[in-house]
Amino acid sequence: MPKYQGFTLIELLITVAVLAIITAVAYPSYSAYMQKTRRIEAIQTLYKMQLAQEDWRISHPSYTSTAVNLISTPSTDYYTFGATVSGSDYTLSATAKGDQQNDKQGSATCTSLTLTRDGSKAPASCWQ
Repeated sequence: MPKYQGFTLIELLITVAVLAIITAVAYPSYSAYMQKTRRIEAIQTLYKMQLAQEDWRISHPSYTSTAVNLISTPSTDYYTFGATVSGSDYTLSATAKGDQQNDKQGSATCTSLTLTRDGSKAPASCWQ
């Protein structure tokens, strides 16, 4: 009688169940990691905007409130960037959109990041 080799249905079901459990545990961690990565990219863009704002001011009488003057694409799939000017101060902002609106760092919600001329950052825990 020949000996057959292969997987039984039970072995296949156990393998599928183990993979499902691993996926259920790993996906939330992956999702949080991706949100943090996108937040860090937004923070880097805000710093670039701050440098561009100071460069702008060197050759113009005031700061610009137009984000396009600071970065080439003021909107991405996950953030919309903006600038507001009040006298000799400015505030740069990154507002989350899409799935990025679920981003949290501890108890703080990181859906709106701001950077001011004096270097103030809000919410502070999201900038760590």
